[in-house]
Amino acid sequence: MPEDSKLTIKLGDYIENAHAMETNVLQMLDSMIRTTKDKQIKRELQLHKKQTQRHEERLRERLEKMGRAPSTRKEAQSMIGALVKGVGDQVRGDKAGKNARDGFVTEHMEIAAYELLERLAERAGDTRTATVARQNKREEEAMARKIAAKWDKFVDLSLAEDGIKAPKPRRRTTSRTRPTPRTRSRSASRSRR
Repeated sequence: MPEDSKLTIKLGDYIENAHAMETNVLQMLDSMIRTTKDKQIKRELQLHKKQTQRHEERLRERLEKMGRAPSTRKEAQSMIGALVKGVGDQVRGDKAGKNARDGFVTEHMEIAAYELLERLAERAGDTRTATVARQNKREEEAMARKIAAKWDKFVDLSLAEDGIKAPKPRRRTTSRTRPTPRTRSRSASRSRR
């Protein structure tokens, strides 16, 4: 088999995987929406579900252009995992915090998948798939930022779920702006010079 054919097959496999991932995320979002009581967060999840539906459609279109269909096996595996998670979400406590944690992890998994898909599509000369990967990735990055901006709210909601009252945190810096011990020691040694 010629190398370009192998590359095209590999690209199709990556698109199938991304499509199965988005199908799984749609199931997870349904579960998160059902278990979220906060109206603002529920609206953001519903908006992201619409974006995820567009991601799935874009990927399905790319597969169709390649003469392929979504993988039934990969879709089934993803759906089974999402269904198990959905059942667990219904009965677990600390829904707000765990939904946020799971959402944050999922967004970063999707970002990584699209980084790889974009680069593989570029190597295969498939600029349309690379564009789709970039487009989807930007929306996943935006959702990850939304989650990250609300960690305190998720903690508050989790505490309220259990009837726990706790003082509000002091204003904190993010890990990106807080100097690391290594950075502090370098800046301190520079000031001593």
